[in-house]
Amino acid sequence: MTVEHLSLVFLLLQQMCVYLVIAYMLSRTPLFLPVMHLTVRWPHKLACYVIFSMFCVMGTYFGLQIDDSIANTRAIGAVLSGILGGPSVGLAVGFTGGLHRYSLGGMSAVACAISTVTEGLIGGLVHRHFVNQGRIEPLFDPLRVGAVTLVAEIAQMLIILLVAKPFPAAVHLVEVVALPMIVANTLGAGLFMRILMDRRALIDKQSSAFSAKALKIAARADGVLRQGFNEENSMRVARIIYEETGVGAVAITDREKLLAFIGVGDDHHLPGTPITSPQTYQAIANNQVLYADGNLVSYKCSIHPNCRLGASLVIPLVGEDDRVIGTVKLYEPKTKLFSTINRTLGEGIARLLSSQILAGRYEQQKALLAQSEIKLLHAQVNPHFLFNALNTISAVIRNDPERARQLVQSLSVFFRKNLKRPSQEATVGDEVEHVSAYLQIELARFTGRLSVEIDVPDALRHARLPAFLLQPLVENAIKHGTSQLLGPGHVRIAARREGGDLLLAVEDNAGLYEERPGGDGLGMSIVDRRVRNRFGDGYGVDVACEADVLTRITLRLPLDIPAVAETAP
Repeated sequence: MTVEHLSLVFLLLQQMCVYLVIAYMLSRTPLFLPVMHLTVRWPHKLACYVIFSMFCVMGTYFGLQIDDSIANTRAIGAVLSGILGGPSVGLAVGFTGGLHRYSLGGMSAVACAISTVTEGLIGGLVHRHFVNQGRIEPLFDPLRVGAVTLVAEIAQMLIILLVAKPFPAAVHLVEVVALPMIVANTLGAGLFMRILMDRRALIDKQSSAFSAKALKIAARADGVLRQGFNEENSMRVARIIYEETGVGAVAITDREKLLAFIGVGDDHHLPGTPITSPQTYQAIANNQVLYADGNLVSYKCSIHPNCRLGASLVIPLVGEDDRVIGTVKLYEPKTKLFSTINRTLGEGIARLLSSQILAGRYEQQKALLAQSEIKLLHAQVNPHFLFNALNTISAVIRNDPERARQLVQSLSVFFRKNLKRPSQEATVGDEVEHVSAYLQIELARFTGRLSVEIDVPDALRHARLPAFLLQPLVENAIKHGTSQLLGPGHVRIAARREGGDLLLAVEDNAGLYEERPGGDGLGMSIVDRRVRNRFGDGYGVDVACEADVLTRITLRLPLDIPAVAETAP
C-alpha cells in the first residue's frame, strides 16, 4: 500500500465519519424509525428510499476528486437501502444515486451510475434471500452488511474496468481508488448498521422497561379501585405508582378534592383539601391531558410558594359516557426532567385506573341490583304466604289449639330467618331449616294432600351458597305444581355432590311445568339470574318436566364447604 493509498484511505474515512455523525443524529429522530424494522408497507419503503437516496447523494458530494472521477462513499446508502428495503427500494435508490452521479459527468460517470444501481440490487437480493428463509436478524448484522458492501464495491471496480473509457485511464483509476473505497465503504456500512442496531436495542430496552413497569403496576393495583374510588383506595394506588415509576410525586383527585398525594410536597398537598390547580380544573373541564414541563409551559404550585415541584402531568380519569370523574397527576421536582417513558406510562395508568373505577361501579350496581331483587322476592313471597298462613292458622285454632301454636311458631321462625339471616351467604343447613318452617305451614294448609321428603346428607349441610335460593324453588313446586292436583301431592328436596358442584333438586309429582314467554316465574327467574351473575353461565336453574308425572328443578352451584366442616367428625 503506497503513501497515496494511505492518504486517500484516511481522507475517505474522515468523510465517512462526517457521514456517520449525520446518520447518528438522524437515528435519534422519528425519521429513522422506518429503517430500523423491515416492513412491506409502502409508506415505510418510501421513507427508506428518501433517507438512503439522501445518503447516496451525500456520499458523492463528500467524495474526493481524483482527476475527473470521484472517490466516494455512495455505496453505503445504495447497499443499505437494498438490505433494509428490498430489491425495489435498492433499485430505486441505486437509480437515483447513479443518475445524480451521471449528472456530474467525468470519464467514469456511466460506469458509476451502473455500479450504483448494481450495488442497490445486490443489497436487495441479499434481503430477498434472508426474508425467503424467514431469517430477518442476519440483515441487521454489521459484519454481514460489511461483507455485502465489500462484494458490491468489488463489483463496482469490475464495472469501471468494463465500461469506463479509455481503458488505461480506467485501470489507473481503479488502482488508485479501489482499496480506499473498499475499506471506507465496507467499514462505513458496518458502522452505519451498528448505529441502527444500538438504536434498536435502546428502543427495545425502553419498550421492555415500559411493559415491565406497566404490567407490575397493573398487577399490584389490580382490583384496588374496584373496592371504591375513595381516599383510602386512592392512596394505595398512588403509593404503587410512586414506587414503580420513581417520579417525584403522585396525586389522585376526584372532581372536587384531592384524594391522595405521596412524594415531594406532601407536607402541603393534603388529601381531603379542595382542588386548587388550574391545570387540574382544565383537565377535568376539557377531558384533556395537560403537561407542564416548567420551561416551555410554566408550572407553579398553587398551594405553597416554595414548593419544590417543577413539572406536572395531569391525566383525566374517564367514567361512563366519557365523563371525567377525577385525575391522576405525576410530578417531578425542579431538579429533574420529566422522562418521556413516564409521560406515556402515566396516560396508560390513567386508562387502567379508569377501567378499574368503571368495573367497581358496575359491580356495585350489580350488587345493589341483586339486593333489590332479593328484597323484591321477599316482598312477593311474604304477603301471599302470610295471607295463606293466617287463614290456615285461623282454621286450625278452633279444633287443635296446640297445632295452631306450633304453626305460629313455624311462622315466626320463617319470618325471623327472613329478617335476620345473612344478606349474602348461608349454608345448605340454613336453607333447609328456612324451608322446613315454610313447609310446616303448607302441610297444615294442604292437610292430607301434601307430603314432603327432605334428603340432604349431613356432609353437605355445611356447604355455603347465596342466601334465599331454595325457598322460592319449593314455593314454585307447591304453588304451580302440587296445589293444582286433585289427588295427593308430593315434594322432594334433595342435595348431592357432582364433581366440584353442588346440586339442589326440588321435585313435585304434578308435572305441570310450562315454559312462560316472560320467564319461569319471578322467584325462579331471580334465583337463576343471581346464580349466573355470581358464578357464570355454567351454573343456575335447570328444569326437567315429564307431563303429568314429574317436574324437577335442579339448581347447580360450585361446591363450597369450609375446611373445618370437611374434617369435622
